[in-house]
Amino acid sequence: MNFDQILSEVGGFGKYQKILYIWICLPQILLAFHMMVSIFTGSTPPHHCRDSSISVAGNQSHFLGTLSLNFSLSDSSCFSSDDLLESNRTERVPCSQGWVYSKETFQSTTVTEWDLVCNKAGLNSLGSSIYMFGLLVGSVLFGAMADRYGRRFILLLSIALQTGFGVAVAFAPNFSVYVILRFLVGTTVSGVIINAFVLGTEWTCTKRRMLAGIFTDYAFGLGYMLLAGIAYLIRDWRKLQLAISAPGFLLIFYIWVLPQSARWLLANDRMEEAIALLRKAALVNGRVLPPAVQVEKCQILDGGKRSYSAMDLVRTPQMRKRTIILFYIWFVNVLVYYGLSLGVSKLGTDLYLTQFVFGLIEIPARSLVLLVLPFSRRLSQSGFLAVGGLACLLMLAVPADYPNVLTGLAMVGKFGITASFAVIYVYTAEIFPTVLRQTGIGVSCMFARIGGVLAPVINMLHDHSLTTPLVIFGISPLLGAVLGLALPETADRPLPDTVEDAENWDMRSPPNKDNPEMSEDTSQSANSKEQQELRRLASQA
Repeated sequence: MNFDQILSEVGGFGKYQKILYIWICLPQILLAFHMMVSIFTGSTPPHHCRDSSISVAGNQSHFLGTLSLNFSLSDSSCFSSDDLLESNRTERVPCSQGWVYSKETFQSTTVTEWDLVCNKAGLNSLGSSIYMFGLLVGSVLFGAMADRYGRRFILLLSIALQTGFGVAVAFAPNFSVYVILRFLVGTTVSGVIINAFVLGTEWTCTKRRMLAGIFTDYAFGLGYMLLAGIAYLIRDWRKLQLAISAPGFLLIFYIWVLPQSARWLLANDRMEEAIALLRKAALVNGRVLPPAVQVEKCQILDGGKRSYSAMDLVRTPQMRKRTIILFYIWFVNVLVYYGLSLGVSKLGTDLYLTQFVFGLIEIPARSLVLLVLPFSRRLSQSGFLAVGGLACLLMLAVPADYPNVLTGLAMVGKFGITASFAVIYVYTAEIFPTVLRQTGIGVSCMFARIGGVLAPVINMLHDHSLTTPLVIFGISPLLGAVLGLALPETADRPLPDTVEDAENWDMRSPPNKDNPEMSEDTSQSANSKEQQELRRLASQA
């Protein structure tokens, strides 16, 4: 019997798996903190030259009112007001004594501490892009390491490093050190994301994979909303950074509660350890492992006989086509998701409330995915991408003086992209075979993070052209929706274990809805000599 059948025997989504998912969800909350905190810590409040004739002494309404009456925000932000007025705007004199910042919303941010405004404004977006580049590096680094050393060890390592570097960010003495530490935090975030997801997926039966895969995303949405409340209460960026990072020390107990992936152990020819874990899972779930499985050394074909690399993702024709399409869809999802999320301050509405609603909207988005995903992964993926892209394009038709309408459309776009994001994790794990699953998801995340690196840069274009970012965020998902239709349907299909399984996907018989594992096993026996060998090795008794 193959691994999906063994997993069904021990309980495909019993008490053991549910407890596992509770532990996996906890670091997801902290991930949302680290991913979105720059919206607050890197925010740019109203400001003007320190040597300007405008005084900010007294209340902040006087500051803003005088600012709007005498000269424009852009001029007052970067040039001395006295020189501007005296020269009748014919000569612009840069600020020579620094800047004074409004403290109506923030006590301090990285922008106010290191004067990341005017000719240094680009450094703020550069810092966000470098953080996203850290996620890219982490996707490749920790993905490959997990295939070699196991999901559990790399997940624990990522959480420990994330906590240490996150706390260190709060004590950064200058902007350069801050950016380096944020980059390191980004690498660890990827390590947690991909390994927590894959660890949970590989412990879950075929019919419950999509439920389990999306379950952790609710925790991320919860963290998204909590961050808005925490940032509302803590207006100093260093204290806020410390508040979101220090709780990571509480996750040290993960060393004792997290199991290894039995599927990974089998794929790496560590039979005794895998069977011991399966026995434990069966015991917790109130099941008994079948005697044949307890005696035989089950293995996934070729899992322990050769090593695989990222090149195997594109070595064969069907895998190559699907891999390229998946890479693009990952890229688009992250590009638009973080493009909209990090651009929330440009919508002209209350930052904290909008951030909270952007997090809240992820709950119904992922709930809708739970309803439609059992019917079709392929159509769900394309449909949600189309919704996200169309909403961004519709924003082009709304005047800038209707911020509430723009925010509403942005939320619709966020809804579509969030749902698409939830689908792509499940879909990718189901398309890539076990021997390449972690590597495939790791490289997919690498392409996704390229989108994350570009998102802050594209948002910078908003200062020069209001339409360019929305055109990019609108057209790219629509193209992804079309390409997604060329992927295979994976609903109710067992996970492919080898490259041959994935390559011969279309040759396998349709699944039996009552028992998809048995249908798949029969199909493999009839159509593939390799699968006949797998059955002989795994169930001789």
